Order: sequence, then C-alpha cells, then structure tokens
Amino acid sequence: MNITETVNENLHREFKIVIGAGDLDQRLTGKLTEMAPRVHLKGFRPGKAPVSFLKKTYGKSMMGEIVEEVVSESSQKAIKDNELKPALPPKVDLVSEIQKVVDGEADLEFTVKVDLMPDFELTDVAKLKVERLVGEAGDADVDEALKRLAEQARTYSTRDGAAEKDDAVVIDFVGSIDGEEFEGGKAEDFNLTLGSGQLIPGFEDQLIGKSAGEDVTVQVKFPEDYGSAKLAGKDASFAVKVKEVKKPDELAIDDELAKRFGVDTLGALKERVRDQLKQDYSRASRMHLKRRVLDALDGAHSFDLPPTMVEGEFDAIWNQVQQELKQEGKTFEDEGKSEDELKQEYRAIAERRVRLGLVLARIGEQNGLTVAPDELQRAIAARARQFPGQEQQVFNFYANNAQAMNEIRAPIFEDKVVDFIAELAEVNDRTVDRETLFMDPDEAREKLDGAGGAEPAKKEKKPRKSAE
Repeated sequence: MNITETVNENLHREFKIVIGAGDLDQRLTGKLTEMAPRVHLKGFRPGKAPVSFLKKTYGKSMMGEIVEEVVSESSQKAIKDNELKPALPPKVDLVSEIQKVVDGEADLEFTVKVDLMPDFELTDVAKLKVERLVGEAGDADVDEALKRLAEQARTYSTRDGAAEKDDAVVIDFVGSIDGEEFEGGKAEDFNLTLGSGQLIPGFEDQLIGKSAGEDVTVQVKFPEDYGSAKLAGKDASFAVKVKEVKKPDELAIDDELAKRFGVDTLGALKERVRDQLKQDYSRASRMHLKRRVLDALDGAHSFDLPPTMVEGEFDAIWNQVQQELKQEGKTFEDEGKSEDELKQEYRAIAERRVRLGLVLARIGEQNGLTVAPDELQRAIAARARQFPGQEQQVFNFYANNAQAMNEIRAPIFEDKVVDFIAELAEVNDRTVDRETLFMDPDEAREKLDGAGGAEPAKKEKKPRKSAE
C-alpha cells in the first residue's frame, strides 16, 4: 500500500493511494484459504477443493468485495495517520480501470479527497447581547379574535332578491381562455362570500346585484404573478350560474357562540381565546429571539469553511430557487438581478448556514446538549398526524432512512442550543405592537431600525419561499 498526499490546501486534502495487484491477490488467496474447508464442490471431497480452483470459480466476485474493503481501509488509514478530522465522508475516485483490477491485470489506484473541520474558538455566549421583541394580548385583541370566531361560525339565510356585498352565493362556474376551458377553472355548488377576496380580483364584484337563477358571464384577468405560469396575465371568461343567494345573519358574540366552540359560557371562551393569544405571542417572540441569537453568533464568528459543505448547501438552495422560478414561469431577470448576482447572494446564505451549523454543533457538543429518543418520537408522531391513515408508513420511513431522521433531529437540536444560549446571553426585551411582533424577523428589524433602533440592520435575503 502506497499513500501519497497530493494536495494540502487549508481545509482540503487529497491523497493518491496505490494497492499493488500482488497485495490484492494475496488478500484473495487468504480469503479463499479460509473458506476452502467449508466449500463443497462437485468432483472434490468436502473441503478439499484446491485454492487455485476456487480462485477460478469465485475469484472475480470476491475480488470486487476485496477492492471495496481496501478502499475503505486505506482511506481511513490516510485520515488516521495524518490526524485529520473530516467534515464529511471522504470522496473516492477510482483511477484504475476496475475490470482490469478485478481480473488481476492492474494495480488498484484511486484518489481520496477530504474536507476538514475548521479549528475555531467559540465566542463567550454569556457576553452576547440580543433583543427580544415582546407584546401583550389586551382586551381589544381578545375582542377582535372573538369577532373572527363569530364570523367563522356565522350563519346565512336565503335572500329574496339581488346579492349584496358580504352576502354568500352558491354558484357553478366554468372558466375558459380564448374559448377553451382550462384545468382547475371549473366548480359546482361553490360557496362564495362576496367581498372575501377568495377568487381572482374582479370576479366577486361582478356577482353583486345578481339573483338566484341568473346566468352571468364574468370577465377577469389573472394577475401577472399568479401561481400558474400558463394562466398568469391571461384574460379569462367564466360562465357562472347563480344557484342561491344568502344574507348573513346578525353577528352574535354570546353564550351560544361559546357552545359552538365547545365551552359553556362566553367568559370561558374569552379565557380560552386569551390563552391561545398568549401562546401565539410567545411563539412570535421566540421566533424573533432565535433570529437575533443566530445573527449575533454569526457576527461573532469568522473562520474558513469546508468547501464541500458550502457547495452542498448552495446547491440545495439554488435548486430550490430554480424550481420555484420555473413553477412561476419567471426568469432571473424578473428578480431584478443577473444570475451571477443572485448566485453570489445565495452563496453568502449557504456560507452563513454552514458556519452557524458548525458553531451550534460545537456549542451543543461542549455543553452535552443532545436530542433524546422520546423527543424524536414525539416529532415523528407529529409528522405522522399530518398523514391520516398513513401513520405507520411515516414511522417506517423515518426508522429506515437515516437522512430523513436527521432532518427531524436537526431543528430540535438547533432549538435546544438556541435556548441554552438565550439563558446565558444578555437578553433585553422590547415591547412592540402586534403588527410588528408578527412580522417576518427581517421586516420587523428593518422597521424598528428605521424608527431609531439601537442595533444595525442585518437583513438576510431569503431563498424565496421554501428556503428559510
């Protein structure tokens, strides 16, 4: 075995490894000698088949296994002898023609590429200063929530005459573009509240003043940013049959409303609503705190990153960006920047994610933070509940898929580390209104900084919808 280091660049190493054909043949002979006493072959007494005959019979198939073994062993030896700490499993590229190696006609030669874990010093998290946005649900918020519940539970009665704004209508409709029906443009017995904005802008307005039994042709234009590229910006015609017009009954916030939501009195419903609002406010506050903690950690650490990790993270983000642009029928120019400019922005996000991942992992490791099996099971059970009737398949999927299991474990671990940091760091509460509290963290920070906030804005451009 001959191991030669060919590349030594910061966090990247490469090795050339050569295993002689003679060494491989020795391994093969040794394995065949071990198995010979257990082999029963026609024409030979049990266990007496010569190794030379076994080599002709089993040699090629066994040599494939031997190649796998020596590649793994020698790769690990190169890492161990050089006292390396890989960031990811090493990447192996064969140089030799594998068939010639298996046939015993060539040495086994391959390269091993290894990205290394960076050596960095953690900041003292107790010295971090972060801001937590907080808010309190007052009586007005409770009243507003009760009104929303009443509207959800609102009943309707048949109206004799033309439909008015806020009425509900039951309709059948068929949509077409240039005289041809399009997919998803047809429905029967569709309940629509006029003024709800449920359908394309302009659709509901054209039904105001119509009565049950009327046929109406509704002319609309799909928005330019509509989710379907085939429909975006297109003029469409809908043949609508108004089957029923219903007026809203008086909105009542009383004990009867409470009973519809499973409690006996309006007072009990108010308390339930108040408790739910407190939970919502707490979750929103925690979301902002987590983002501020991550921003503070990112700002406190600067070190070289394993290139393969960054590239893998960037590829995942960029693939999502491309898929979403394709689904929306858009181009890079529609985003207002060139492809190269967008790649540069998303690469910076990939680097941030890798850096924070390494920092959080180190903090968790040094402080004994782990994800317990019961925590994983609860998370998987929550995921399984999203697929009624398929719960067992979901459990089996995670039980047999290490990568999927890690995708469940990672956010739990991240939250644990963030909570640990928040307990040690200097956290200053800042009371904000409900609108700000429920904003995206970037938008809230930009708004507050513009109003004289003490901390500098640090806005992260997100990879569109699906990459947080």
